[in-house]
Amino acid sequence: MKFGLSLALALMLLGSSACSHRKTYPLQGQVIRTSPSSGEVMVDHGDIPGFMPAMTMAYKVKNAAVLQELQPGDKIAAEVVVSKDGNDYWLEDVRITDESRRGKVKPVESHMLMAGEKVPDVPLVNQDGQTIRLKDFSGKAVLVTFIYTRCPVPTFCPRLSSQFARIHNELKTTPDDYSKTQLLTISFDPKYDTPAVLRKYGLAYLEGDASGFSQWDFASTKEADMRRLAQAFGLDYQEQDNQISHTMNIALIAPDGTLVKSWSTEWTSDELLKTLRQAAHRSAKG
Repeated sequence: MKFGLSLALALMLLGSSACSHRKTYPLQGQVIRTSPSSGEVMVDHGDIPGFMPAMTMAYKVKNAAVLQELQPGDKIAAEVVVSKDGNDYWLEDVRITDESRRGKVKPVESHMLMAGEKVPDVPLVNQDGQTIRLKDFSGKAVLVTFIYTRCPVPTFCPRLSSQFARIHNELKTTPDDYSKTQLLTISFDPKYDTPAVLRKYGLAYLEGDASGFSQWDFASTKEADMRRLAQAFGLDYQEQDNQISHTMNIALIAPDGTLVKSWSTEWTSDELLKTLRQAAHRSAKG
């Protein structure tokens, strides 16, 4: 019995220690949109000291019953929980504090392409000042994401770029994979993210090796075409106080220019790499 109690106590202490590694931050804001299918809520919130400035962004809510209760216009209070490694975050202890604005906030509508639909072939300008289009990568599987280089939140753009760098390094180990795939990072901040800025940013993730630009482009496009891409991939972004609030979207495009799959918050670099390789070789097999 004493052994059992000691073991139980040890497990309780271990669990307490593990939880203590998580960081939590208080959030107060207004619900803009809910997405039960992806388990997310879009919140316009104030400053979260130590985590991020005021902005509108999507958060996961793991409790589906709580998510179902939320409606656009609701004011909420919650805890932002950030995982130990800083690569994941979500809301817990979500509480509706004011329902008086329900029905008075217009939901943000965005449309994500369905698998098999053609992706818009808009012109982009890459880190070398060259105009490129998705059709230039015909025959390759293309993994696309969206960032802006000034992003101050480690769990957003820096995380996306770091994970793409990991994927790039893995692909380099297999020449056949490297030749059949392409990575594409698109900035939605073209006024600041000029080709020169994107080149410097890209080199930081390519460890200074410019040859990597042959397989990983960093690009931007004009506002109208960026909005077309945003609608196609379900990306929400808006500028607030010299920062840009945005969702995190990744899309995989097949060698024939159609959408294979898209992700928002639930993904790992291993999953992205595996799916990218499968798309590239599935086409090769006909």
